[in-house]
Amino acid sequence: VEDVLAAAEEQEAEKRRSVTVEKELELEFDLGNLLALDRNPPPAAGLRGAGPRREAQLRALARDNTQLLVARLWQLPAERAGGPGGPLVARLPEPAFRLPREKPPPRPRPPTRWEQFARLKGIRRRKRTALVWDEQAKEWRRRWGYRRAGGDPARAWLAEVPAGADPQEDQFAQLRREKRERVARNELNRLRNLARAHRAATTVPAAPLHPTGHQSREELGHVARVARVSTASLGRFQPRLPKEPAEPPSRSGGKKRRFEPLLGNLAAERGRQLELLRDMNSKKPVLDITRAVNKQLRQEEAEAAAAKGKKQSQRGKRGRRRQHVGRSGKKSG
Repeated sequence: VEDVLAAAEEQEAEKRRSVTVEKELELEFDLGNLLALDRNPPPAAGLRGAGPRREAQLRALARDNTQLLVARLWQLPAERAGGPGGPLVARLPEPAFRLPREKPPPRPRPPTRWEQFARLKGIRRRKRTALVWDEQAKEWRRRWGYRRAGGDPARAWLAEVPAGADPQEDQFAQLRREKRERVARNELNRLRNLARAHRAATTVPAAPLHPTGHQSREELGHVARVARVSTASLGRFQPRLPKEPAEPPSRSGGKKRRFEPLLGNLAAERGRQLELLRDMNSKKPVLDITRAVNKQLRQEEAEAAAAKGKKQSQRGKRGRRRQHVGRSGKKSG
């Protein structure tokens, strides 16, 4: 019995040691970021060299600090998420440390034509549920996508012939053709939105060049630079101001092309080579959005020019026909 009681006491003491951590200096906690700062110096003897002893020391240190952080999290006010049977969720306070960003924040996406029209007309977006009742299947199904409510009309076994249509026409082929047209129209609108967003991102609105009475030094410098490079020699033979630099500014505002260094960044070079090999071995072609958008815009401009030339030629033929009729009438008279 004494052996059993001693083993139970030892097991209980081991459990208490696993959740009880003692530190000489108390840790600094930032629970908003789930951060714990340990100011205690680590044991120098155990961290010398590289081996299993050092790994064990680092694991024990990380485990103790994590235990202290979790103990602090259990002291926060908590509630059940999603009802009494839901998980226990703790309310984290506001972060105290401002963590730096690796990359700049993303730029706001320019609005599409529909968003501009909806804002102009005051149309507000209403959120619809993702599930709808399907009368044929007698169950709730998704509104879009695979196994949606109502099914795909192109895959139905029965198609209704609309009034006024040719009875001999294949309605299933017509449905498939309409679906392909809708997909192509949506893809065209997507490419147009990308082209509009690309032009909006690359085009910088020009500053007003007329005097307003309260222009800053930068605005006046911009106006002077535009006036200087507006000549054929790009301002090379123009008289200079007293404090103006000797080298005339270029049209691009002094921006030069930058090239990667020949030596130094081996990781970036290896990444580029691997990406090139991955693209060469890939069976799926890489879509160059800028090139596709430019090609689509050139095609639309060519079609618009061809349609305009065709209309003008038709007008010219109609005018010559009228003139010919008038002359023949005079001769007959």
